Amino acid sequence: MAISLTSRSNERLCLTANSEERYVARVFSKVGVVGLGTMGAGIAEVFARSGLDVIAVEVDDAAVERGRSHVEDSTGRALSRGKLDEADRTAMLERITFTSSLEDLAEAELVVEAIPERMELKADVFARLDKILPPDAILATNTSSLSVTQLSVVTGRPSKVIGLHFFNPAPVMKLVEVIRTVVTEPQVVEDVEALAAQLGKTDVTVGDKAGFIANALLFGYLNHAVSMYEQRYATREDIDAAMKLGCGLPMGPLALMDLIGIDTAYEILDTMYRQGRDRLHAPSPIIRQLMIAGRLGRKSGRGFYSYEAEGSPKVVDDDLTPHVGSADVDLRDIRSVGVIGSGTMATGIIEVFAKSGYDVLFVTRGREKVTMVDKAVARSLEKAVQRGKLSEQDRTDAQGRITGSISLDALADCDLVVEAVVEELSVKQALFANLDEIVKREAILATTTSSLPVIECAAATSRPGSVIGMHFFNPATVMKLVEVVTTVATAPEVAATVRAVCGTLDKQPVSCGDRSGFIVNALLFPYLNDAVKMLQAHYATADDIDSAMKVGCGYPMGPFELIDTVGLDVSLAIQRELYLEFREPGFAPAPLLEQLVTAGYLGRKTGRGFHVYPS
Repeated sequence: MAISLTSRSNERLCLTANSEERYVARVFSKVGVVGLGTMGAGIAEVFARSGLDVIAVEVDDAAVERGRSHVEDSTGRALSRGKLDEADRTAMLERITFTSSLEDLAEAELVVEAIPERMELKADVFARLDKILPPDAILATNTSSLSVTQLSVVTGRPSKVIGLHFFNPAPVMKLVEVIRTVVTEPQVVEDVEALAAQLGKTDVTVGDKAGFIANALLFGYLNHAVSMYEQRYATREDIDAAMKLGCGLPMGPLALMDLIGIDTAYEILDTMYRQGRDRLHAPSPIIRQLMIAGRLGRKSGRGFYSYEAEGSPKVVDDDLTPHVGSADVDLRDIRSVGVIGSGTMATGIIEVFAKSGYDVLFVTRGREKVTMVDKAVARSLEKAVQRGKLSEQDRTDAQGRITGSISLDALADCDLVVEAVVEELSVKQALFANLDEIVKREAILATTTSSLPVIECAAATSRPGSVIGMHFFNPATVMKLVEVVTTVATAPEVAATVRAVCGTLDKQPVSCGDRSGFIVNALLFPYLNDAVKMLQAHYATADDIDSAMKVGCGYPMGPFELIDTVGLDVSLAIQRELYLEFREPGFAPAPLLEQLVTAGYLGRKTGRGFHVYPS
């Protein structure tokens, strides 16, 4: 049997028959929010939507009215979209009391601070709230990077101080990071976790470390992308397109920086760097320069991009916008295409070219592989017909353009040859040396390598100016991105021709130089490596890290789900290449990744990686 005892008016303890105590989380009815900018107003709305009475506080009457407008505008949009009815909206707004006096929080059971990310401001508010709130009230901060512990010690109740980090926009984003300090009472953590569930949020609970989960992983990646742009390795448009199309991310990194705010991003990175001294978190110089110049992103009308107006999401052309076209370059005529290889990537590339009207001649080792490729392409085309993505006639025409061979000599008259063989440099070099002797001089030779130096392939030929990287993404028939990789020797008309060919394939070409990882892998794999380091440090579980990035950042897969899908061995090989290329200490593969590969835990293909999969 169980006996219920009331310990506080809104908290219960249950005693079981064997006298074990089980804590039942506190139920809140009145909460406060201090700071009614976009984030604070959103938090107030979330609380009110869940039936809680909310005291919403700002610094003065003008700020209070701006905060009220934020809430009214947000709920008005929800009403117009059918996500809230008029009666519910009215009732929700009635539950929020707007005020400019902290004294009005005297009866609040929990208060969330959501003011600007400056420690001195937050510490002042916490010290004042400590004198106003009831002794058992919980003080929470929505900080995304500052030390919760440092805030807690300015109060007389450090054990009742916690981090409650919502994501923007709070009414939409489902993730909440709950940050406990070394002195936070376990019951306070449970109370706040239960509150997050009541709000319909997914919570992950972590310790007090700069950036927590999501920002620690996200901002290292953003900073790396900014460095790539600052070094003029690729344009802002190509960096953003590469990560959206290549990784399925909701926004490119530079557009996301503009949305977050350049000043906010700088503060978060600087805080993380000062706490962890990780050079990869040291803000790229251009971030500070943009901040000083007042180019803060969308909110100021200009950041990495230019916008129609302050606060507008609409990007407009500026002096950095690339001009489409190659009027000053004569393109090479591409009609027939050769593809070398018989794997999944080669098969997909063959199909893509054939469907786009090119005559395709593919070369494999052995007649049985020619047959295998023919059958694989036929199956894929049939699926496209059945799904209504391709007509019967187009299927027949595409198949009629494809010819298989087992002899490289058959490629002699091709205008473009794309190799998609094994990722071993010696194999590719030997192949390019052969192609140089076989294929006509005006032909372009392309490699689909994802990590090897393109210049090494070019150097194996007597025509380095006609060699280029053409990195398709898997599956090639679906993925829209192609990284067009130029070496120091690639001729301008060759690069322009390949970009034009990508357009005829209905692909988005992004241009970059010949260095390890190109754009996508160079940004993706250090982020994945950072996630492994976070797990290795026992800061959070693989499930919580995956949830944080999927729910908090809108990523299609969590980092450990993605590594397991790619393969831990493949991930390790790419990370090693990046480390050898850049000699950046932060790029050194995480020991845990190396250990799992040594143990044979390679991900989905072996049934076990960071997660375990059914056989």
